[in-house]
Amino acid sequence: MTTPVLLAVLALVLTGPAPALLARSDWPYRVPRAAVILWQAIALAAVLAALGAGIALSYSIAGRPGEPRFDPSSARDLVAAAILAMVALVVVRLLWAIGRVAIGTRARRKRHRDLVDVLATPDGLIPGLRVLAEETPLAYCLPALRGARVVVSVGALDRLDDSELKAVLAHEQAHLRARHDLVLEEFTALHHAFPRWVRSDVALEQARTLVELLADDDARRRNGPRPLARALVALAGSPAPEAALAAAKSATVLRVQRLAGPAANESTLSAVTYAAAAALLILPTITIAAPIVKAIVDAVS
Repeated sequence: MTTPVLLAVLALVLTGPAPALLARSDWPYRVPRAAVILWQAIALAAVLAALGAGIALSYSIAGRPGEPRFDPSSARDLVAAAILAMVALVVVRLLWAIGRVAIGTRARRKRHRDLVDVLATPDGLIPGLRVLAEETPLAYCLPALRGARVVVSVGALDRLDDSELKAVLAHEQAHLRARHDLVLEEFTALHHAFPRWVRSDVALEQARTLVELLADDDARRRNGPRPLARALVALAGSPAPEAALAAAKSATVLRVQRLAGPAANESTLSAVTYAAAAALLILPTITIAAPIVKAIVDAVS
């Protein structure tokens, strides 16, 4: 009974205190790539730990692991089967959420790309750039495996000088190259897979901020920090379509402050963060796999 309790405690910690503590920390913004991996590890480890707790509890109630028998007249076996059914339901709900988010997001982006292709004017400055005849300042990208678009409005062009425009376009191209939309899809699916009283907005909001920082870092390396910082201020508060990644969509103050400082060189902090992410994934995986492997070995021997 120790294993399901430990896994349940780990799941609770990874869904509550750990994300809350990490979200209040500043250091992840110094290593955004490693921090994204850590957030992914926390989310995946929480799911693995929760599922593992259910499986281990079922085994503990049913008796010796690996015994391939089920007695419908046994209350213990019925309870164990009910717990396994709940675990299966969680897995199905998670897979359903992943599929629904993936299909829905791609459909919205395709409709938006089709609309942009009709209403906007192609521009040869970068591949896939479209200029909308709209006075509202807009700058965003619509990721896709083929036919990705970067969209800017006439209002944005009026507010940005050449260097600021290049910085914004570099930022959007960084999103497209790195497929940051897929990272956000993972967190969105997890967010929608669980009931409102269980889930938290923290992980999804942090992922959105961190991918913006990653795109900022790429644009900074190509154009320097000042043009992008000025562009973020000029575009602050601009609206963005739901399915798009927009240059000024979130955390403008944090990003401008970050661009105002020197570029971070945090190799040690990155290595520690990657190691923490790996440890988080290994712990529940081994805990879940060990009893199963032992049961298989016992059955074979």
